[in-house]
Amino acid sequence: MKNNIILLSLGLATLLTSCRDEDKLYPENPTQFLDNQVFATSSRIQSQLLGVYGSFKNGNQHGGRYVIYNDIRGEDILSQTSNLVTAADIFAQNPTNSSNSITSFWTQSYYTINNVNLFIEGMDTQGKAVVGDALYKNYVAEVKVIRALSYFGLLQFFAKPYADGNGTKPGLPLRLTAVKGGGSSALARSTVGEVYTQILKDLNEAEADLPLTYTGSSNVTRIHRNTAIALKTRVYLSMQKYAEAVAEANKIVPTAAPFTASSGVANKLEANIANVFTTYTTAESVFSLPMTATAGDFPGTQNQIAYYWTPATGGGVGNGEYSLNPAGILANTTQFTSADKRREFVLTTGSGTSARLWNTKFKAPSPYTDWVPVIRYAEVLLNLAEAKVRLNNAVDAQSIALLNAVHGRSDAAKVFTAADFATADAFLLALDNERRMEFMGEGHRTRDITRLLKTFSAHGTAPAKALNDIGYLWPIPAQELSLNPLMTDN
Repeated sequence: MKNNIILLSLGLATLLTSCRDEDKLYPENPTQFLDNQVFATSSRIQSQLLGVYGSFKNGNQHGGRYVIYNDIRGEDILSQTSNLVTAADIFAQNPTNSSNSITSFWTQSYYTINNVNLFIEGMDTQGKAVVGDALYKNYVAEVKVIRALSYFGLLQFFAKPYADGNGTKPGLPLRLTAVKGGGSSALARSTVGEVYTQILKDLNEAEADLPLTYTGSSNVTRIHRNTAIALKTRVYLSMQKYAEAVAEANKIVPTAAPFTASSGVANKLEANIANVFTTYTTAESVFSLPMTATAGDFPGTQNQIAYYWTPATGGGVGNGEYSLNPAGILANTTQFTSADKRREFVLTTGSGTSARLWNTKFKAPSPYTDWVPVIRYAEVLLNLAEAKVRLNNAVDAQSIALLNAVHGRSDAAKVFTAADFATADAFLLALDNERRMEFMGEGHRTRDITRLLKTFSAHGTAPAKALNDIGYLWPIPAQELSLNPLMTDN
C-alpha cells in the first residue's frame, strides 16, 4: 500500500500544532488539489483513504517505532548500542520532554489522527455524494479504526493504565475535528476513560459498517469487521473489562477447537508460525501493514524492525541495536522447550562472553519490507483465554484448549491439562509466558505489563520502574507543551 496521500491545500500539508510553529507559512504546491477537488472523484477519494493507511504505517508510528518501543521496555530485550537515535533513552526508561523518540511518535500519531479527521469531514461534505452510501460507510469505518488504534497507541506510553483510577487519570488531548491551520492548539487533556470511550465508539461504529470480507490480500491489508472485533478484545483486556472482552472474542472464536472464525474472514491459526512472517497473507493475520521497496512505502531510515532486532553480520540484516535477553523468557526451558519451533527465530552469534541472541522473525534486508503485524488471530485466542480466567477466577476447559492451540502448533509434545493449574494464577502465569514466547518482537510487552499495573523489571542497564515512578509514563513532548497552553505534563 503506497503512501500516496493527496494533500489538502492547508490541512494535510500541516502537521498538528504539536510539531510545528503555527505561524510558519506553507506555500501552495501547484501539484496539490484544492479542498473542493480532493473528494471530487472516486479515484481521489481512494487515494485519500490509502494515504490515511500510509500515515498510520509510517515508521515513526505503527510501521516501526511503536512495535520497537513497546518491546524494548520489557525484560526480554537488551540494548547493544546505547544510541539515542535508536531509542536508547526509551530502553533506559528515562526519555525527556525533548526526546526525539517520543516527539516523533507523538507527532506522527497526531498527524495520522488529523488525516482521519480530515478524511471523515471531506467524506461528510462531498465524498458521500460521489461514492454512495455503502462505500462512504466502508471507508469512514476503516479510518475510524485507524484513529482508535492511534489513540490506543498513545495511551500506552503517555497515560496511566485504565485500572489505575478506573480511567480518571489524565489522558490525551482528544482531537476529533480536523486542524486546517493555526489557532487550534489549545486543547486540554481528556481523562483516560474518556479517550477509551472514544476508542470503543470508533470501533463499535466501525464494526457495524465494515464489510465482512474483501478479496485476496485485502483481507489482511484493509480493515474488515473481524479486525474491529479483534481489536476490541485487546482494548477491553487493557481496561480489565473481562466480560466485555469475552463477549467480543466469542463473536469470532468458536467454543471448541479447531478455532476458526465462523463469520467474516475465516481467521484461524496458521499451521506453521514461520509462514506468518514470510507469506504475510495467511488467515492468521487479521490486520498487517504491507511494505514494498517503492520509495516512501517502507518504514524509512532507522525505523525498521529488522534493523533493530537483527545483527549486521552472522545471519542478520540489521544493525544489532537490541538483542534477546538470555535470562528472559528464553531461560524458561520448561514451557519454552528446545523443541519449540519459535526458538527457530532465535539466532546466536559469537561465543563465550561475546555470544548474543537475536530475534529473526523480521528478516527482509534493506529497505526492510517485512509486513508489520498489527493483530493476529493468535492474540484473540489468548485474549479470550485470559479474560475468561480473570473474569471467573477459575480455569475452564476452553481456556486450556485455547492455550494449547497456540502453544501446540509450535510444540506439539507439550500439552497442558487441568492438572497443570492448581490455581487461576498458575494458568495466568503460563499464559503470560506464552504471550512473551508467541509475540516476541511484535510490540506487545509494554501493554501486557502496564494494563496489570505491574513493574517493569530491571534488564541489562535498564532500571526497574514501578507504576508511580518517574519514567513509567513518558513526559509530554516539549513542542506540545509549548504550543498547547492547556496541556499539562506527566
